[in-house]
Amino acid sequence: MDLHGHLWTLRPYVAHVLRPMAPPPSRHFRAYVADPTRGQVRVTGRLTVPREDVPPSELDLVVAVHGLGGSHRSHYMVELARDAHRLGLACLRVNLRGADRHGTDYYHAGLTADLEAVLESPEVSAFRRVFVIGYSLGGHVTLRHAAEGGHPRVVGIAAICPPIDLAAGVVEIDKPKGRLYRRNVLRGLKDIYRGVAARGDVPCPVQEAESIDTIREWDERVVAPRHGFASADDYYARTSVAPILHQIRVPSLVVTTEKDPMVFAHVVRPHLEECDAVQSVFLERGGHVGFPRNTRLGHGEAGNVPTQALRYLLRRAGTPQPHP
Repeated sequence: MDLHGHLWTLRPYVAHVLRPMAPPPSRHFRAYVADPTRGQVRVTGRLTVPREDVPPSELDLVVAVHGLGGSHRSHYMVELARDAHRLGLACLRVNLRGADRHGTDYYHAGLTADLEAVLESPEVSAFRRVFVIGYSLGGHVTLRHAAEGGHPRVVGIAAICPPIDLAAGVVEIDKPKGRLYRRNVLRGLKDIYRGVAARGDVPCPVQEAESIDTIREWDERVVAPRHGFASADDYYARTSVAPILHQIRVPSLVVTTEKDPMVFAHVVRPHLEECDAVQSVFLERGGHVGFPRNTRLGHGEAGNVPTQALRYLLRRAGTPQPHP
């Protein structure tokens, strides 16, 4: 058995649990989404600005989007904030609805309205330019948003280990080989769900939701009925970015690993290799959103993977224009 992918999936996660990385100083952020069912839904986050004496109109902002069951506290989100800070960039670590454990609703892989609300907020609009980097499910949301037309202030995006074909990806993660990771993800989702249930109506009784052991069943019983899908299959068909990936027009980078034990390379490769709209990197080393320090993306940039991704996007975006 090749344990490399497991090592680099678990190592950064465990290290952060045992000795959490400290993010740069940050302040609270919030935006609101007008949801047709729940009304005004809150989206929160933590905003880091490298220099308070520099106006936002002279700074670029990186918006970071977490993975399934994650939050602004996830190790990869903190790492990105630290790297952005070193590069002189502001960074907003976004919690999709419910991910802060204080919300009245919960997100899904195609819910781009949360990201749109963040990008439309006055606080984000004040920055010179915006880049978006999403991890895992957050990478899918990032790609989906761009494929749907994106936002005029976003000049570059990156997706780190994103699922591309939701239906095929769920088939793989729900197999016995994915049990460890699946249960960890479901633990986070159930934590969010309990909080939402304590504040309002939910489609599935909490006690029944607690017993769910596959992503497909979660999507069938929890996600689909709340968000207006006929079934899990309907949810995957209507929200998967795979069929519209070619519609992305902003400079885009997708990073995947051959040994990822959660988002499998053989599932995403066909869609990425057939799409000229995004620049894809398939790494031999690394796991799910975790990489050895000397990993190189192959574009000439230095630093760890988040820093290389940021530098790649900055180079593609070119010299910033004066703020209007």
